[in-house]
Amino acid sequence: MSTPFAARARDYLELVKFSHTIFALPFALASMFVAANGFPHWQIVAWIFMAMISARTAAMGFNRIVDRKIDAQNPRTQNREIPAGKISVGQASALVFGSSAIFVFAAAMLNSLALWLSIPTLLVLFFYSFCKRFTSLAHLVLGFCLGIAPIGAWVATNEKIEWQPIVLGAAVMLWVAGFDAIYATLDDEFDKSAGIHSLVQKFGINGALMLAKCFHVGFIALLVYFGVLVGFGKLYFGAIGLIGAFLIYEHAIVKADDLRRVNAAFFTVNGIISAFFLVIVALEVFRV
Repeated sequence: MSTPFAARARDYLELVKFSHTIFALPFALASMFVAANGFPHWQIVAWIFMAMISARTAAMGFNRIVDRKIDAQNPRTQNREIPAGKISVGQASALVFGSSAIFVFAAAMLNSLALWLSIPTLLVLFFYSFCKRFTSLAHLVLGFCLGIAPIGAWVATNEKIEWQPIVLGAAVMLWVAGFDAIYATLDDEFDKSAGIHSLVQKFGINGALMLAKCFHVGFIALLVYFGVLVGFGKLYFGAIGLIGAFLIYEHAIVKADDLRRVNAAFFTVNGIISAFFLVIVALEVFRV
């Protein structure tokens, strides 16, 4: 039997879509392994986990607060926690403030550069929530937000910004922008009536799906470049070919006239891609 505490915890986890942590966290951990050329001190690992989870919680909580009126109007999102009355704006705001404070504290515990970058990072994460109100490039802004993760993990480990994590971050940006554009097809009619900006609204469903394919080609190219930069071997490059196959499958199951499998493309396929990437990088770094 579910207890009131457990039910409340589920509401908060659902508010911030905690399960979607699977998208960025594996890339952050992969970057950490490469930066450390192995497994860093356990305290670094712990604080990176804390920073990742708190930053994402703050960003998602803020997004839900900003979008609460739009979510209430959209049939697909009207049962989200704030419009459904499960969590109040005040409670969500407390979560955002608390998570932001934890993120800054975790950054401070890592190193001075991480601390210095923590506030600008939060501002970028919060800025995304307003983008769909004025630009169809909101997908790329979201991608940039998730692309910060591997760069941040590298900074947390080495206390410097280098080219390798920037390349990996750019790859993540294009990957996220691509699958987010696919996901936006589900809200085509509502976004049109509500004046929401997206690539679907600007170029139509077919155009957005084509751009998503282009983004994902760029994603694969940057993953290859990242592997070259860090000196990975045949295992890694063979795995990138398999990731490309996953993306081909993702695009094959979503058609402009058949969007029934968008959720499978969005969560299942991309969750597999991120987890698989972490495993392959770990195998390369540790030479298992």
